Amino acid sequence: MKNLMPAFARALAFALAVALLSAGCTTLDRTREARLDPAAKWVLLPMANHTETPQAGLRAEAITETLLRNAGVAQLERYPAALNPDSLFDPAERKAQEQAMAWAKGQKARFAVGGSVEEWRYKVGVDGEPAVGLTLSILDLDSGAVVYSASGGKSGWSREALSAVAQKLARELLSGVQLGR
Repeated sequence: MKNLMPAFARALAFALAVALLSAGCTTLDRTREARLDPAAKWVLLPMANHTETPQAGLRAEAITETLLRNAGVAQLERYPAALNPDSLFDPAERKAQEQAMAWAKGQKARFAVGGSVEEWRYKVGVDGEPAVGLTLSILDLDSGAVVYSASGGKSGWSREALSAVAQKLARELLSGVQLGR
């Protein structure tokens, strides 16, 4: 029995260490870094909400807008509220995305920022960790090319706010965008 206790204690310590390290994990994939002009006119497109959480797209848009403005994008315009596809009853996202792109081109903007929300919730369980999944894309409206895209998922600690985890993830996703002339 004496010989089993140290082995059990080591196994328990290892299991606890793995559990602690796995909490607050991030997965991130993105294209190569993009150097974009912050003085150009930018537009924010609606973010598709692929979750069961109402208005998760709007929440992700607000965070993305703030991060872009703080990074130096001065001319950033939001799409008209009438183009918001985030509805519980009639999610017409594809049509709204097309209308938003037409609106963006009519604004004579250079770059459009859009994306989607794949996860926005507190996990079920004792701790209820926040979990967020986002995809962001930046399009050059002159050429129609996607000049930057990133996708990631992040979970936080049990007492962390969902919005804080979302903000951290959005910041990480946008970290590959270098704003400069």
